[in-house]
Amino acid sequence: MKKMNTALRNLAVLLLIIIASVSCEKDFSNIGTEVIGGTNFKTDSVKYPVIAFNKKVDPVRTDALPLNYLGIYNDPVYGTTNASFISQMVLQTADPTFGENIAMDSVVMTIPYFNTQLAELDDNGNFQYELDSIFGSSYMKVTGYRNNYFLRNFDPETEFEESQQYYSNGATSETGFINLAEVEGDVLFEFPNEDFPDGFKPSSDPIVILDEPDEDGTQDTLRLDVPAFRVPLDTTYWRQAIIDKQGGIELSNQPNFQDYFRGMYIKAEPITGDEGTMMLLNFTSTNANITIYYTRDGIEDANGVASRVTASYTIRFSGNRFNLFDNNYTIPLVDGDAVNGDEKLYLKGAEGSTAKINLFNGDENGESAEFMAFKETFVETDSDGNFVKSKRLVNEASLVFYVDQNAVSPYMADEPERLYIYDLDNKSALIDYFLDPTGNNNPASSVIIHSGRLRREDNSIDDEPGKGIKYKIRVTEHINNLLLRDSTNVKFGLAVAGNINLENGNNQYDILTEESNILDKLPLSSLITPRGTVLFGSNTADEDKKVELEIFYTEPCVVKNDDGDCCENIDVDGNCLDD
Repeated sequence: MKKMNTALRNLAVLLLIIIASVSCEKDFSNIGTEVIGGTNFKTDSVKYPVIAFNKKVDPVRTDALPLNYLGIYNDPVYGTTNASFISQMVLQTADPTFGENIAMDSVVMTIPYFNTQLAELDDNGNFQYELDSIFGSSYMKVTGYRNNYFLRNFDPETEFEESQQYYSNGATSETGFINLAEVEGDVLFEFPNEDFPDGFKPSSDPIVILDEPDEDGTQDTLRLDVPAFRVPLDTTYWRQAIIDKQGGIELSNQPNFQDYFRGMYIKAEPITGDEGTMMLLNFTSTNANITIYYTRDGIEDANGVASRVTASYTIRFSGNRFNLFDNNYTIPLVDGDAVNGDEKLYLKGAEGSTAKINLFNGDENGESAEFMAFKETFVETDSDGNFVKSKRLVNEASLVFYVDQNAVSPYMADEPERLYIYDLDNKSALIDYFLDPTGNNNPASSVIIHSGRLRREDNSIDDEPGKGIKYKIRVTEHINNLLLRDSTNVKFGLAVAGNINLENGNNQYDILTEESNILDKLPLSSLITPRGTVLFGSNTADEDKKVELEIFYTEPCVVKNDDGDCCENIDVDGNCLDD
């Protein structure tokens, strides 16, 4: 089904490209002969005011995510966010048979980080890695608890007809909340500890896996695994919790197990004086599990003596899993001025803040006198408002967002590299996203024509990034659709993007908010990044930094005067005459 959905989505995008190409050829056939084939044309640009204002993100749904954050992010502008998670677990096989005369070797919890393998090997010829999506480098307190709260699959408030949703503040609905104090069961591990007295922070070192000990008790390196959040667990506890339940009702099937062992609650807290570190954990990896290593009796020899066999059993992180965010913001995030726009736009990922953009002062249906005047300037329509022909050819339409360097300049390394603009009414990317030919598997360089990376000042002093200047987002195809295909003048949402490639479908997550609030979903690419920035809005006093829609166009001329200006008529001296 997943492959079929992907194929259908790709076919739909291909059809959109073909339709757009054919439509453009038809729509611009009249104007093209004059503009391209003749000399009587001009190119120019025009700016239109927009209304841009802030929209606070209320608690957002965080279950069913393919990845989750753990740790502490200290945003130099907005304040701190603590991210913890609660996860169910599933048995490798239900009703397992572990064997007889079991001796525990070790129990290890592993959750891989996202990483990039470097081309250069270390001095021993081993691979080296660079961690991705790690924010900060300070120690923190991390505690793993056995979860006491049963994570149900279906919502009793809907008579168990809909899936249960879990939100970033611990809510299960507008009226239901999880008591986090009751969630904390047995302590399964904690940092700081005897081996890590400073606390925990992620390392890019590969994980050393040792071979079985030889006759002298020496263990050689069996292999090196990719960097991961890897924690040794108490063998006695897990023997009693899992191995000793062999043949019991607790492990007889997955529902019984998930009621008996309700998962893990892994909680991050700051250590006094340390800012902490936020890390993105890869739960899509098959290595995200708890593995029990043990030995058991094997086949008996002729004398009735059983051999010893090594074995392992895994319990995977699966089922219901959701993030919890504890925000301590120093900037109050509130809804802005929908009528006049805001002076500054505060964009913050996760449970933070986005912006709403209204082109041409459109009403709830996108209509306005300004919108009609814009269309009349660019196209000719019939009495029913249907497109007849173009008056001007749109070469490029873009929104430019300038960074408020006074707010973020001391912390330029934390500025997000990308922003994501989307159709707020239909909760989807714009047509420009899907038609961008630069789409690829690398989020840093994908869809770069539509949503440009942060332009920075050249910094030749050190390796630190220069100050952010502006983001440029092209909406050319969207504007052409408004003019040529009578599309609706929808409102835009604007958010920071951790991975813009995640928006190739309707990947948006519910926000726990009032029904009347238009911001009821958050794009996945914004949900998975803690970063933020501050931009100049549409109501700033700095005219050079104001958010505006700029359209570059080509316009045919009846005739040009001596100065190259387009005119309806000219006099004998080459001056333009009014109609």
